[in-house]
Amino acid sequence: MHTATPIQFFPVSTNTETQAPYPSPIVGGRVELQLLTTLKCNLKCSYCSLGVGEVLGSQIEVEYDIEQLSAFIDTQLKGKEVYVTFYGGEPTLNKPLMLAVMQRFPGFRFQLQTNATLIDDLPDWALGRLSNVLASIDGGQATTDAYRGRGIYRQVIKNLKEVRAKVGGSITARVTWGNPDTSFEELDLLVGEGTPFDYLYWQFVADAQYGGDSLAKRQAVLVQMIAKFFSRTDVLYPLIPLMGMVRNKLFPSRAQELYAGRTQCRVSTHLLNVMPSGEIFPCPDMLYVPHMKMGDVKGNWLKASPLQLTSAMPCQACEAYAWCRGNCLKNLYNGYVKQDAPYRTEVVEPICELIRFMGREIDQHQPQTWFDQTTPPVRKLLLECEVYEYVEVMP
Repeated sequence: MHTATPIQFFPVSTNTETQAPYPSPIVGGRVELQLLTTLKCNLKCSYCSLGVGEVLGSQIEVEYDIEQLSAFIDTQLKGKEVYVTFYGGEPTLNKPLMLAVMQRFPGFRFQLQTNATLIDDLPDWALGRLSNVLASIDGGQATTDAYRGRGIYRQVIKNLKEVRAKVGGSITARVTWGNPDTSFEELDLLVGEGTPFDYLYWQFVADAQYGGDSLAKRQAVLVQMIAKFFSRTDVLYPLIPLMGMVRNKLFPSRAQELYAGRTQCRVSTHLLNVMPSGEIFPCPDMLYVPHMKMGDVKGNWLKASPLQLTSAMPCQACEAYAWCRGNCLKNLYNGYVKQDAPYRTEVVEPICELIRFMGREIDQHQPQTWFDQTTPPVRKLLLECEVYEYVEVMP
């Protein structure tokens, strides 16, 4: 039985705005600066989380300038390894800000999270500076077009194929697994021969879509994906949640080393979501919650994330905690701190059960025996894949 790890506390520093002491805002040596270049989007995806609280479209123009951003970085993030994720809305709708940031901070790493409908408009030099592109897609053509609009799947694939050779790093298919009828074949195809994707990453949708037999349907697909993952030792099946989960099980320290032993969800440790207004929030899905504000670029202040693992959350008693380290803190906060019972039973608990199911299914394939037979390139990729740093790993 796993022994619960005591909740850790940050060292104390001082809020430059109020002079009041608070825990250190950044845990560890790196920071993900997620810049929401605009809250405008050219698509109307049916499940968009920014639609909650009427966030989508609420801020179109950026209200801070590059000098204010630079001063904030110099003051609040000094000495940290910074990587920037361009986010939105659709971030490529504000191409000038993207390009200005890339030119002003040439030593940073850059990721783009995009619907990929406009990515072919970016200049070649900017594409070459991207360490990773998270391209939103929902599965096959029928599933994607149902959520995003007719013809979007083909447009996304076409655009990504056009820019693939110009992108400096990897391209990851970023799937929100909402439809319980999404098949193994359509997910598998995303990393098949001839696609522009290097990896597949998915998250289970944070919505009440787990009723009836939908959990069983997803579990059936997971069984097929996990079986394929362990079917070869010379090539790694590039599904980030499976890669990360297997890594965490085999090497538990890797589940903790970048997150100070706290959680796979970066909102508690080193993720800063900068709104177009300059206000900073820990979670991109909670931009409409005023008390979650943790800083401001224009005011040049930053405090610790209000989203933390608490005793109200049952994570440390869970069989998965040793390798999960706590899943989506927004979900856990809504379900257990706010005590939203319908959200907990219809969203949080089904997702956690799916993660536990994945863990048990992985164990059925004797992962240590499999790892012992893998080639050095497979081992290196499993342990050190850079995409782990850009996503939450736990789906």
